[in-house]
Amino acid sequence: MLVPSDMIAAQSKMVYQMNKYCTDRVQVRKAQIHKTIQEVCRIVQDVLKEVEVQEPRFISSLNDYNGRYDGLEVISPTEFEIIIYLNQMGVLNFVDDGTLPGCAVLKLSDGRKRSMSLWVEFITASGYLSARKIRSRFQTLVAQACDKCAYREIVKMIADTTEVKLRIRERIIVQITPAFKCAGLWPRSASHWPLPGIPWPHPNIVAEVKTEGFDMLSKECIALQGKNSAMEGDAWVLSFTDAENRLLQGSCRRRCLSILKTLRDRHLDLPGNPVTSYHMKTLLLYECEKHPREIEWEENALADRINGIFLQLISCLQCRRCPHYFLPNMDLFKGKSPGALENASKQVWRLTRIMLTNTRCLEEL
Repeated sequence: MLVPSDMIAAQSKMVYQMNKYCTDRVQVRKAQIHKTIQEVCRIVQDVLKEVEVQEPRFISSLNDYNGRYDGLEVISPTEFEIIIYLNQMGVLNFVDDGTLPGCAVLKLSDGRKRSMSLWVEFITASGYLSARKIRSRFQTLVAQACDKCAYREIVKMIADTTEVKLRIRERIIVQITPAFKCAGLWPRSASHWPLPGIPWPHPNIVAEVKTEGFDMLSKECIALQGKNSAMEGDAWVLSFTDAENRLLQGSCRRRCLSILKTLRDRHLDLPGNPVTSYHMKTLLLYECEKHPREIEWEENALADRINGIFLQLISCLQCRRCPHYFLPNMDLFKGKSPGALENASKQVWRLTRIMLTNTRCLEEL
């Protein structure tokens, strides 16, 4: 197929702009975050070492693998989440019956085995391992550790939450979340995935993702707020971070995510936090389904993919609903104020209009 030379010229200009943006903005953001991560992990490792002395069941799984930390998630340049993987789920069954959107419970497989559980005192009378009870104990231990650790002058617990959150040097927030890794399992609430008839992802990758499994996190679940469910405190939040990261390998998908995060931090860090990096990641996964061929993720197509994701984002903000990629019954905008979503919709539309009409827009963005 013959392609007009002016179209090729426009494409190569856009590729140049994208590459320059990655060098000037994306890499600078990454370098700053990397520097912050080094400090954050040094402090958190010191706190967790103190926790482990008091309570050996809470063993830190925050380890450095050539500058990368397993279980560390960047929420924004000043906000991080660190997952601490707990041991031994053996005598507990995973129960995911759809009554708790985005959550599941861990129940004793046999009442007589209660004493065999490492977490015996956190198991309720009904036989559920309570996420809130474990988190409450962990919170107490972390608060004591903060008072004893070498960094006690610059690290403080955030008090008005059931989450375990630290404030470092007054400007960095770190949430530490106890969790269980569920390998070789796949939740019933995500059983529709992958959708039939869509050639992405490849069946081999699907098999890999499902074998790798997911995580169950002890944290407040926005989807359950206001439900007054008796099991709300016992419920664990489902997390698919490793699965999402695996799906975004190959071609320019990771690069696309880095650009989206940078644009979000620079232009969409709005009151009420209506648009997060996780929304960007979710919409990127939906865009991968819409454009399943690898050729559609090469660098000369990147601008089209980013524009497509921003148009999806506008639509979600206007409908006030952003479905989770693996759990579409779960709305990622739940808890966000209508005013904040409306304001974000206008901002995203302004940004999209600039990107669609000005080939040199990335110089200013």
